Amino acid sequence: MEEKFVGKTQKGAHQGRTASSEDKSSRPAHELTPREIVAELEKYIIGQHAAKRSVAIALRNRWRRQQVPDSLREEIMPNNIILIGPTGVGKTEIARRLAKLANAPFLKVEASKYTEVGYVGRDVESMIRDLTDIAVNMVKAQKTVEVQDKARSHAEERILDILVPPVRHQSVPFPSTSLRTSPVGTDSSSSGVEEGSESTRERFRQWLREGKLDQRVIEVDVPTDQFPIMQVLGPIAPEEMGINLQDLFGNIMPKKYKKRRMTVAEAKEILTQEEAQKLIDMDAVVREAIQRVENSGIIFIDEIDKIAGNHSAGAGPDVSREGVQRDLLPIVEGSTVMTKYGMVKTDHILFIASGAFHVSKPSDLIPELQGRFPIRVELNSLTEEDFVKILTLPENALIKQYTALLETEGVHLTFTDDAILEIARIATQVNEEVENIGARRLHTILTTLLEDILFDVPDKIENTEITITAEMVRTKLSGIVKNRDLSRYIL
Repeated sequence: MEEKFVGKTQKGAHQGRTASSEDKSSRPAHELTPREIVAELEKYIIGQHAAKRSVAIALRNRWRRQQVPDSLREEIMPNNIILIGPTGVGKTEIARRLAKLANAPFLKVEASKYTEVGYVGRDVESMIRDLTDIAVNMVKAQKTVEVQDKARSHAEERILDILVPPVRHQSVPFPSTSLRTSPVGTDSSSSGVEEGSESTRERFRQWLREGKLDQRVIEVDVPTDQFPIMQVLGPIAPEEMGINLQDLFGNIMPKKYKKRRMTVAEAKEILTQEEAQKLIDMDAVVREAIQRVENSGIIFIDEIDKIAGNHSAGAGPDVSREGVQRDLLPIVEGSTVMTKYGMVKTDHILFIASGAFHVSKPSDLIPELQGRFPIRVELNSLTEEDFVKILTLPENALIKQYTALLETEGVHLTFTDDAILEIARIATQVNEEVENIGARRLHTILTTLLEDILFDVPDKIENTEITITAEMVRTKLSGIVKNRDLSRYIL
């Protein structure tokens, strides 16, 4: 009972914190102070205060730059950041949550995926093209929401045209004498038909809005997919060339339509999307997207230590590492990249790099690239106390996730305080003895601990209340932890 009470108290406090912070999180990022940005990051990331402060200042500086007079604005460059720390301490999560908070175009890339010019693989300019695609999709989605009501109205008219075809007037040639003697009768007849058709249409409109026609099957003209013309271009992908083939061949090969049978409910969704695309000004979307990329875009380059070659190692399979750094340098310091939406300047894109630097050191990067990442933040390894907080405090805490998963089966899962402490102790011990993978160790431990419960719940377990105690944790995991060879594979 005591444990349940504590859990409810924590939940209530958590709900109160969420409610009190809703005003902050719903405000635009530029209105958040660095202290408030850190408070938002605290909801998901435990510890690492130095890293949070650095990214909060960097985000606020983006807004400050927009307030500076034009003459000086172009001269203010972003302070790119390198996050240094072992895996699983929150480097990627910090960047991801920051981008979500800023509602900015954000791209996470792996530095090891790129090769220098002349090698087979992706070139570094493709990250700017990918970021521009993300920004266009973001702006397009926002514009779609703005025109949703109008698009829904247009889609409704198209569906009504199918259900109640409009009356078409046919011009019937009359002799000149009949035109003088019978126009009144003709007009009254056609107006009566029109009035009847209009009243029928309005009746169907009411039924359509009430959902009474959702299951009726109709035929709708939908655009067909274009044939894969890029297959004939060879191994180079069109996005790597920065060319929009759809626009290139759009005028030569107009869009084709085909009839599809579907319910009215399905037709509503498809036609609303189609009408929304017609209402959106794509030129304005592209202009705004490029502006967002150039002024508020964030690129997170993970595993940058993998391209920091050890010079003492000599040549070999790592020969292109320094070449990737040289290719990356102009992108980070500011250049213009050709995309299918036009030219994009990278001068004011914020780059956040991260790496464990187990084998290499930040000083192994070429000096020019080091100079483009002036802010370096070292993230601390997670302690046993940090693991306890990670398991319980964040809004997406692992224990909350597993509890929610089992609630779907009608099982209420609770952990005692001692059990949480024991899980944190074992995670710390295994990280020290096997390999330090940070908070990811908690995933492996909880999966191993709850494996039998997750497997048996649908069939064998009938209890609606399951409490995980410290003794259960020790019984399940102690044998694995002691067996170094086994823990190397399981934990």
